[in-house]
Amino acid sequence: MEDVARVSGHSISTVDRVLNGRANVRSDTAQHIREAAEALGYFAAGVIRERMRDVRPRRTLGFLLQRPDAAFYKGLAEELERATRGAPDLRGKAVVDYVKSQSPELVAEHIRQMGERVDALAVVVADHPLVTEAIDQLKARGVPVFALISDLSAAQRAGYAGMDNRKLGRTAAWFLTELAQTPGKIVMYVGSPRFQCQELSEMSFRSYIREHAPEFELLETLTTLENEDYGEERTHNLFHQHPDLCGFYMGGSGIEGMMRALRTHKPTRRIIGLGNELTSITRSALLGGQLHAVFSHPLPLLCSGLVAQMADVLACPEDDKLRQTLVPLEIHVPQMV
Repeated sequence: MEDVARVSGHSISTVDRVLNGRANVRSDTAQHIREAAEALGYFAAGVIRERMRDVRPRRTLGFLLQRPDAAFYKGLAEELERATRGAPDLRGKAVVDYVKSQSPELVAEHIRQMGERVDALAVVVADHPLVTEAIDQLKARGVPVFALISDLSAAQRAGYAGMDNRKLGRTAAWFLTELAQTPGKIVMYVGSPRFQCQELSEMSFRSYIREHAPEFELLETLTTLENEDYGEERTHNLFHQHPDLCGFYMGGSGIEGMMRALRTHKPTRRIIGLGNELTSITRSALLGGQLHAVFSHPLPLLCSGLVAQMADVLACPEDDKLRQTLVPLEIHVPQMV
């Protein structure tokens, strides 16, 4: 035990507490002791590993997501719960809830209410000054708030977990113009421009077309209001007004309704379709020829990275650095599903 204490930089009494589970010890301290014990070949290293399961702090992590009926958010919720259960630095409990309205006032109130029940919170919400105010209030109470999937402008947010949406927009524009081959009319859909991820993706999509494919006619961006029925209506109207459309990119929610419209449409030319997030719906569309590529978040990597950052800020609340988990873009084409 003296050797373990010397190598780990902690006292013999602290090593004894970890070994015998006599009192709570910080998880990072217990980790140092475990590493020292294993490096030295200490006979009780296995016991220390087991004890560490008991010294990890109990934490409740909250996740406020969009649309409980959407396949993507169902999968995201399951992966967040799995990552919380398997977190190595805490004994975590996941609390998953869904926004009941897109009203900024109600979303901000929902954030404040969840902040009363959890130790840290991650949210998928549209950006708004009232949301920023709610995040500031939770920060002042010691509850860190992370932006998930879509970043936020709140200076007091603890961090962001998601992909580089500038790269996403430019990648989608490259795919669309390369696959279309013959120039023509193309369009991008967003759910709501208040989601930073969609706003940045749209800006980058347009920037790429302007810079590298000006021969394509980029139509005005269509908004689905994150609603599949509205997405279906807008798609029917689009094909009626532009029967010569050659490609689209669905960059927001509402793809279920769009797919319904596509299956009843009889195009006069080949239409290249791109979408986000591989679900049973987009997988079927890839196989059916309505979509030619789907861009996805790698959910296990995203969720484990986010939970690790939430655990880190809870362990070191005095560290105000902005924590970031940037995940790579997954690309799926029909031959891969």
